Amino acid sequence: MIKNILPPVVDEHTKVLVVGSMPGVQSLEKQQYYGNARNHFWPIISEITGQTIPDDYIKRLELLKAHGIGLWDTIQSCERQGSLDATIRNEIPNDFAALFKKYPHIKAVFFNGSKAFDVFKKHIGFAVLASRDFEKMPSTSPIPGKNIKSFEEKVEAWREIGKYITQG
Repeated sequence: MIKNILPPVVDEHTKVLVVGSMPGVQSLEKQQYYGNARNHFWPIISEITGQTIPDDYIKRLELLKAHGIGLWDTIQSCERQGSLDATIRNEIPNDFAALFKKYPHIKAVFFNGSKAFDVFKKHIGFAVLASRDFEKMPSTSPIPGKNIKSFEEKVEAWREIGKYITQG
């Protein structure tokens, strides 16, 4: 079993929660969300916020928080070979009911790819989202999949979070 060691990045100002599936090998080794330099997540955030993404991980998280963006994953632990979502088995979900109880001001949840969405739907259920908006977004993964989108297409889709985030 692989354990997800990354805690949620959420505070009292979080308006949008970006939910991934399970960090890849590089992210777990670095103990950083989206730690693979080829992942499109940070460049997409740069496009949406108009901010340059700092090299320092702590400063990256501060930039997210300044815009009301939080991060977490659907999976607490699982069996997986390598980093591909397709090889995830026997997943155990994170406790989103407790998270939303502690942070009721989160207005929207954006699922980073199909696996995050599907695991949430299967193990947690959308009822826990109550009146929050939610949407499945194209994965920011650099690994080609069946629904390949260009970087520009991903940015366009992810701009949807702009309705919820703090500008500036």
